Amino acid sequence: MYISPMPTRLLIGAMSGTSADGVDVALVEIAGHGLSMGCALRQHLQRPYPQELRKQIFAVRDTGEVALPALGRLARDISEVYAEAVNALFFATGVSPADIQAVAAHGQTLFHAPPDTIQWLDPSLLAAQTRCRVVSDFRRADCAAGGQGAPLVPFADYILFRDPNHSRALLNLGGIANLTFLGAGEEIDRLIAFDTGPANCISDHLMRTRDPGGPGFDSAGKLAAAGKPIERVVERVLEDAWFTRKPPKSTDSPGMIRLFEHTLKETGAGGAVLSDLLATGCAIAARAIRDAITRWVPGNIDELIVSGGGTGNKTLMQLLDGIAARAMTSDTLGVPSNAKEAIAFALLGAATLDGIPANVPAATGARSAVVLGSITPGLVAIHLRETQETP
Repeated sequence: MYISPMPTRLLIGAMSGTSADGVDVALVEIAGHGLSMGCALRQHLQRPYPQELRKQIFAVRDTGEVALPALGRLARDISEVYAEAVNALFFATGVSPADIQAVAAHGQTLFHAPPDTIQWLDPSLLAAQTRCRVVSDFRRADCAAGGQGAPLVPFADYILFRDPNHSRALLNLGGIANLTFLGAGEEIDRLIAFDTGPANCISDHLMRTRDPGGPGFDSAGKLAAAGKPIERVVERVLEDAWFTRKPPKSTDSPGMIRLFEHTLKETGAGGAVLSDLLATGCAIAARAIRDAITRWVPGNIDELIVSGGGTGNKTLMQLLDGIAARAMTSDTLGVPSNAKEAIAFALLGAATLDGIPANVPAATGARSAVVLGSITPGLVAIHLRETQETP
């Protein structure tokens, strides 16, 4: 990352992904505007979700059903974890709410099937508990313009990683895998970006359901490494029409998990040992990524830059060897892998405050570029305005 000599401002990006493991917050110093923005990460930390909250999120996402009182409480509980994370960042850095232009908060995805999408958050509660202005609900404006509402990170990918001499593929491995291809020296409207399918969502689902008393994930992919992929399951899953559909396209974890479980039943593989099922999940993710690159990315990739929690799954990472002449995590380029999406939302929030469109129609399929997000005033901002207006 770089930052220009122009005057700077501070924003906090806050992100909770489809893995629902907690909230990542990044204090980001930003200079410039639009595609000329430069930034530097001041501090990053994560606040885990309480176990019971995580269970409730997955219950809603897995079943699609929730009572209205529980839905209301879920917004409050999620928002309070967001606020705890932001306030912990203030404590760790000594920065005060008055120093912050805004908290740009993604919210927790409960449902995503474009044009319908729900990133659950109470921005007013977050603003009240942090005393900061909040930018939230980033996806709906793109959906209203006919887009998928995803992926939105390509705007930040272009700002952070474009290169005049090397073609780069940015691969984020969360619950879902998404890819951004930046051709060497090309403009933002020429980038290619889309979801490729599952990353860790199948593995995490297997760990939650087959080992309910365990950690909920396959640490470093060790169990998957001990297993053998069930080829008939891998092939059947990847025959689904979603994988051959031309971008723009996006997906969500519950749909990929349902496809996997349905395929297990169809093929009679549901009784396989956990290590083989985990190896199968990794093989599906890696092969979907490779197939997507072969189908939709023109030419060779000079550099593959990987980020997200999936970088810790060594089995999955090994299956991605050889995609590009040079592969690295985003950490190598100064963007911590686990902080990248929080940094991205800080940049998206800055664009919203500036009134600058930050969706990329080439990636989302929207009819036009639009300004993303809704702005909720913070108590500090209200207090400052009232002070300025007092005679």
